[in-house]
Order: sequence, then structure tokens, then C-alpha cells
Amino acid sequence: MIATPDDYSWFSRERFPELADAYCFTYVRGLTPEQLVTRLGVRVEDCSRMTLDELTKTAYSSYDGKNMFFGAVAVGDWVLLVEALGGLGITEEIIMPLSAGTRLVSHFYLEVKAIDYFYWIEDGKIRFEFAHEEGYSHWIEDGEIQLLFPHQEGYSEEMPDELAETMERIGSPIYPIAEPHEGPSFLLAERLTGITVTPQLLEESTYLCGVVPEPR
Repeated sequence: MIATPDDYSWFSRERFPELADAYCFTYVRGLTPEQLVTRLGVRVEDCSRMTLDELTKTAYSSYDGKNMFFGAVAVGDWVLLVEALGGLGITEEIIMPLSAGTRLVSHFYLEVKAIDYFYWIEDGKIRFEFAHEEGYSHWIEDGEIQLLFPHQEGYSEEMPDELAETMERIGSPIYPIAEPHEGPSFLLAERLTGITVTPQLLEESTYLCGVVPEPR
């Protein structure tokens, strides 16, 4: 079956009250959680294993605006980085080197500021990105992204062929227009990674967790 935005309606504040309103998911191909931790400059021996509930509670209790708490878990050939109240996956000083030799996909949402971000990076090169606060609109015309506001330098103007079909499906009149975090971001990430995020994946995984100091 072909996924639609509705397939991700389970990701809500009702089911994930400490995650859905302030999250960042980052997918990196070909790495183990230990290798990802090392690329982040964190010692594996300084990390601990946690459930999602423990991860989110620790992220909130330890939040100081300077250090970013994360959890990493292997999903097939990928590693999934999960953050509550974090933004490692949209910090270019971090994700550009983290993508070296591989593919990185990330999406971020912060409800209090109504911000959606999305990145697709191949070996240090940005293939596709958007910032919802800067005019992203998930409909296309003549193969190009249509912006509600003037184009921002550094953001994608043309639609990569790999995402065109998914973007057309997102913008289909069959489905109501949804904010990126309400399903479209998950669909784009699924298209680029082959990973279907489910409640069971998030809730039943054990994460390798650590802290990265905020880049200066």
C-alpha cells in the first residue's frame, strides 16, 4: 500500500506528549549507533541505554539550552537519532560532517514557534531542504516548489526527481492540506530512507543516549 499523510496521524501529543511538540528525527545510512555517537564527538562509554520514556524525561529534566540530549537506535541499514527539545539534526555544523560518505535525512518541529525544518544531505551536499517558517508550501507546479513568500537564499527551488511523486501525493486534493510535521515530513523521510516510523518502533526500541555540547 502507498503511504499517505494520514498514516502518521498517530504521532500526536496525545500519544507522545513529551515528544510530538518538540522533536527532531535524523536518519543516517550505513552507521551503527556507536559509530554515529563517535562522529558526534561523544565517547560511547559515556552513553547509557534508555527507553523512549526515559529518553524524553531526561531530555526535559536536563535541558539547559546549551547541551543537546539524544538517543540513537539501529533500524535496518540506518541509525535513527531521536531528540526531544533538541536540534542536532538541523544544525549544519553537525549534520554536514555527519553525512560524510553517506545519506542523511532529518526533520524537526517546534510547536511553540510553529517551525518545521527538513534536510536531505548526500555526503556533505544539501540536496533538498525547507524551513516552513520561511515560506515552504507542499504543493508543486511544473516540477517546482511553490513558496508562499519570496525565495530564501540557500533553500531548494527545484524539486528533486526522487521526491516529485511523494510531493504530488502530499498535495493531492484527496487528502486535506497538512502541516509538514502532521505527516508530509514523515512521508518524505520514508521515501528517502525506506523507513516507516511506527509507534512500536519508537516505543519498543532501546536507545544509546548521550549529550552533545551546543556548537559555538
